[in-house]
Amino acid sequence: MEPGNETQISKFHLLGLSEDPELQPLVFGLFLCMYLITVLGNLLIILAVSSDSHLHTPMYFLLANLSSVDICFTSTTIPKMLWNIQTQSNVISYAGCITQIYFLILFAGSEVFLLTVMAYDRFVAICHPLHYTVIMNPQLCGLLVLVSWIMSILNSLLHSLMMLRLSFCTHFQISHLFCELIQMIQLACSDTFLNNLVMYFAVVLLCGGPFAGILYSYSKILSAICRISSAQGKYKAFSTCASHLSVVSLFYCTLLGVYLSAAAPQIPHSGTVVSVMYTVVTPMLNPFIYTLRNKDIKRALK
Repeated sequence: MEPGNETQISKFHLLGLSEDPELQPLVFGLFLCMYLITVLGNLLIILAVSSDSHLHTPMYFLLANLSSVDICFTSTTIPKMLWNIQTQSNVISYAGCITQIYFLILFAGSEVFLLTVMAYDRFVAICHPLHYTVIMNPQLCGLLVLVSWIMSILNSLLHSLMMLRLSFCTHFQISHLFCELIQMIQLACSDTFLNNLVMYFAVVLLCGGPFAGILYSYSKILSAICRISSAQGKYKAFSTCASHLSVVSLFYCTLLGVYLSAAAPQIPHSGTVVSVMYTVVTPMLNPFIYTLRNKDIKRALK
């Protein structure tokens, strides 16, 4: 694209799932319910952990942090989308779009790192039970959470600054519910090679690395469980990991789907549906996954 055709835009148009006016109330009601369930469910976990002294352990401290991230994660996108539907406007400013990308990457990265720390916590609890309280002391837990936030902040800041170097021409329409990094890079009319390089390098390093750590932790956990003689002991050990393993599988599968759907743009709304899964559905399901089989959380809630 020639420089003469480039312009500094001030807004984008988010097309969402459907442009049919008759479907907008249905979409509004659906996402409002999902958002309220997400916020209330995760708030209940935070309140239960903070109010019950029996839950003042590393595992539940990390779970409360994960719930906080889930609330922030959905709050980055859903309120703006609901406001656009209510006002019958699909406009988002350029600054608002960059801000949304920053916080989406921030909270997605925080979730990845927290899930990795939680896997390490389960590894220590099952493979080194006698040293658990010494290894997973409050100082280490706080340090791990702090490092997770710092790495997430630096990563999101890098991608947001990289976005500022891109130029957008006359294509201001985004076939999405919100501004997402990979979608915005595809819309740019300037050279995006460096942006794509940094994005996929960060995905491999900051998502692939933690995922490898989770796989390593669970390989050791499974090995330790297999050495337990009693069936009841095996079940009890595995049940402490089942919820976390479910959340990891759900989050990583949907996150991977975002990049696979971007490689297959011929499928209508494929990227939008997958993005809704990992930004809305996964945070909504997390409280149910962690509470339905967890006796400690259910007792604290009662």
